[in-house]
Amino acid sequence: MLAPFRNFARLWSIARTFAQYDALFLLEAHPAGRSAARAARIIWRRRKDVRGLRDGQRLALALTALGPTFIKFGQALSTRADILGEQAAADLTGLQDRLPPFPFAAAKAVIEADFGARLETRYTSFDEQPVAAASIAQVHFAVDSEGREVAVKVLRPGIAAAFGRDIDALMWLAELAERHAPQLVRLKPVEVVRTFAQSVRIEMDLRLEAAAAQELAENFAGDPAFRVPAVDWQRTAEHVLTLERVSGARVDDRAAVAALGDPVAVVKCAAEVFFKMVFRHGFFHADMHPGNLFLAPNGTLIGMDFGIMGRVDAETQKTLGEMLLGFLTRDYRRVAEVHVRAGFVPAHQSVDAFAQACRSIAEPILGKPIAEISIAKLLGQLFQITETFEMQTQPQLLLLQKSMLLAEGVGRTLAPQVNMWELARPLIEDWMRTRLGPEGRIADVVGSTIATLEKLPHIIERVDIVTTDMARGGLRLHPDTARAIRGETAGKPRTARWFLWAPWILAALLLATLLLR
Repeated sequence: MLAPFRNFARLWSIARTFAQYDALFLLEAHPAGRSAARAARIIWRRRKDVRGLRDGQRLALALTALGPTFIKFGQALSTRADILGEQAAADLTGLQDRLPPFPFAAAKAVIEADFGARLETRYTSFDEQPVAAASIAQVHFAVDSEGREVAVKVLRPGIAAAFGRDIDALMWLAELAERHAPQLVRLKPVEVVRTFAQSVRIEMDLRLEAAAAQELAENFAGDPAFRVPAVDWQRTAEHVLTLERVSGARVDDRAAVAALGDPVAVVKCAAEVFFKMVFRHGFFHADMHPGNLFLAPNGTLIGMDFGIMGRVDAETQKTLGEMLLGFLTRDYRRVAEVHVRAGFVPAHQSVDAFAQACRSIAEPILGKPIAEISIAKLLGQLFQITETFEMQTQPQLLLLQKSMLLAEGVGRTLAPQVNMWELARPLIEDWMRTRLGPEGRIADVVGSTIATLEKLPHIIERVDIVTTDMARGGLRLHPDTARAIRGETAGKPRTARWFLWAPWILAALLLATLLLR
């Protein structure tokens, strides 16, 4: 019963903050919202220090003032140029997830509560001053009881409850929007908030971050290009994560990176690592900003902070690959057909019209010098035309686009004269050849055939049940149908059931079709 009142109180606070920072431009896009924005400006006066700032800059300041949940939500919204506009979305990419640290006594209490033991039994030394403090947790350097240098991430006390209250308010607002503003249903506000809430819940359990770190480390085992600090599972719990301590230069520190190696080579390595994550492993770091990426003295890239990860299944990998190939070769009809085939765009929409729209957003970007081409910007503008063609929001693609935007930002910081995707082109072309060419088609057919064969025991079991029921008189079929199921012809039993060979025959026909194309 109290939930609506609690949500209303929080929304009142949110409205006040947005009005004070003059960040109500989203409301003004709709008639009812314009009236609400005018009323808010009458009640709450605008701050003087926001005059002259862009819409996105004012929104970023408002979200920062509202606290951790809204900083995180703003970072998620930075991918939604279709909602905010390109400039405002770009302004949100600069949201810094930094907050003042909480006291060491509170961190110690969290650690001891999780481990059920005194801090001194797990660590022989522990730096009281954190080296980094963010909205969800802060990090301390320490030495474990075996003498190894480690980094200890500790969750902020009470942060889960605070996020829960804010997410309840956001979900309530999203449900109201879908119920009373049908034009917003296409943007899936409830699904956007639900996806955000799920992401935050994962970040709240540091055991899940540890599992993500270990999975990513296993994916790159033996790869000298990228590594992940080792997880100390004996000193990891729900609110505490202990990792191997690593050192290196932040990738946005051009001088430090140049001292360790060639910046262009580092950008090439970063592009290849990101491509491997997405298209080889289907599991990628979704928050790879410069603060989470370091360069070791031996030239290896080191990833940090694995709370936000993304997954791409094999079918989506193929769809993305075909989409990118279509754009890069300027085959816009192929791009449009891929969108329709994947269900991103409804089948009743004109493929030719969508191809024309794809051309209109790609040509200005692809016509630039190679160093200025941004694949992330291309995807972002693609999402901006979604309303015209009833294209549904794809959360996994939004996360991927955000990650590509961050990766491109790293590339431009280190080597603005080159295009990171062009540096990774041999790897991309090899993947496209093996996944989208004849080899990939054959692999798809083989995979489908194996899946069918795996179902055969169940099919045979069902046939045996049917034939048993027929023998008992429990199932009546047409005589010809019954004989066919029993594998008989004109009353004579056959030595083998013909349908057992059907998958093999189908596979052979499909394989021959592909090879003869």
